[in-house]
Amino acid sequence: MKHVTIPQDRIGVLIGQGGETMREIESRAEVRLDIDSDDGSVRVEQTGDPVRGLKAPEIVKAIGRGFSPEEALVLLDDDLMLFDLLDIEAAARNKNDLQRQKGRLIGENGRTRQLMEELTGANVVIYGTTLGIIGQPQQVEAVRSAAEMLLDGAPHGSVYSFLERKRNEMKRQGMEYHQFSG
Repeated sequence: MKHVTIPQDRIGVLIGQGGETMREIESRAEVRLDIDSDDGSVRVEQTGDPVRGLKAPEIVKAIGRGFSPEEALVLLDDDLMLFDLLDIEAAARNKNDLQRQKGRLIGENGRTRQLMEELTGANVVIYGTTLGIIGQPQQVEAVRSAAEMLLDGAPHGSVYSFLERKRNEMKRQGMEYHQFSG
């Protein structure tokens, strides 16, 4: 049994309309969720396949950190799918700096966050003081590196170039895996 705490304002998303989202997580991850809407604590109890059950706390955390239930449930589709969190507050000196850092990660009209998604194929969400990433290991690593570069003050153009290089590397590696010996 695992315990996860999520923000108060994300409990409704976790439960879903009429409990629909909660039931879908329970059936697909083979777990039972006990949600305390007063304090945001969620108890995750395995009821079936333990491997699928291990992903359930991550799904709950991902929803709690701003991902939609559909995006979070992708974690069950592939054993290699990862959920990672980057603490933006750790890179900030004060509240104003935190806002500035979040702004650098989001970009003008959300363009930087959007490019992180487009160039890596990962899902990226900025919520509260965290940046959440869902994707394959290489995708997660590329987004994490790009975000850390931005938090360290790298120019956006350099980060975009880095992401484009990473995308090309991932494409080449993907092609290598799909070559057929004929």
